[in-house]
Amino acid sequence: MRRFKEFIIEKIILLSGFACILFVILIFFFLAKDGLALFKFSSPWNFLFGTLWSPLSEPPQIGILPLFLGSLIVTIGAAVISVPLGMACAIFIAEIAPKWMREILKAGVELLAAIPSIVIGFIGMTMLSPIVKHIFHLPTGLTALTGSIALAFMAIPTMVSIMEDSISSVPRIYKEGSLALGATHWQTIYRVIIPAASSGIVAAIMLGIGRVIGETMAVMMLTGNASVMPHTILAPVRTMTATIAAEMGETVRGSEHYFALFAIGLVLFGITFLINFLADMARHRKNK
Repeated sequence: MRRFKEFIIEKIILLSGFACILFVILIFFFLAKDGLALFKFSSPWNFLFGTLWSPLSEPPQIGILPLFLGSLIVTIGAAVISVPLGMACAIFIAEIAPKWMREILKAGVELLAAIPSIVIGFIGMTMLSPIVKHIFHLPTGLTALTGSIALAFMAIPTMVSIMEDSISSVPRIYKEGSLALGATHWQTIYRVIIPAASSGIVAAIMLGIGRVIGETMAVMMLTGNASVMPHTILAPVRTMTATIAAEMGETVRGSEHYFALFAIGLVLFGITFLINFLADMARHRKNK
């Protein structure tokens, strides 16, 4: 009976793994079915590198370069903020904080990850946006910088959790050997522990970036939704995810606009798939 139960559990786990792969493939074909239909009306070059997004004009202008650059600026800004803060938090939790504080901080970080994005967006609109407007003397506080700051704090819990696990999993003998050779605690952290945990740290950064680039509600509320070519992080922008969320309910099924939104989803699928693939490669890379 015990062997029979183990056999059933193994097969359920196996089927679950195949089901996850099947779902990803079905999502891809669902997006590709309508997304690739756009190229009956527009060339891939005009779609990817066109500088004007005006799908309701005559003729429709379907160029996602402003949307892609808006997503890129917000993502880079969020990464610049979240990576150093996430690294510092993970090191403090794993190596410096006393045990009682470590448990409290880990629970707090996990609770931060559970905050809905629309709550972050609401807080950003009411508190962060006026601050950005006042500091930089802007006509509006809804800019790429505002979105980057909000998304950074959404990505930090993911990064901290994975980085802390990676740092804590470094064999204790590495730390003891470094201290025995006369290195200080800080020298051991940045010369021994961090290089040994580099695979997990890189994976954490990539997964955090994947979270940022796929975020919708917060960026739609905080970035200004201006579908123009961005020239500075202090200007309003529109991201690809916000475009899909804002316009999908207004499109005519089977129209060029409808197919363009699915094509944007296909581009996002490719970007997030690549990011997660690189994160998985980094996580499983063997250190020398």
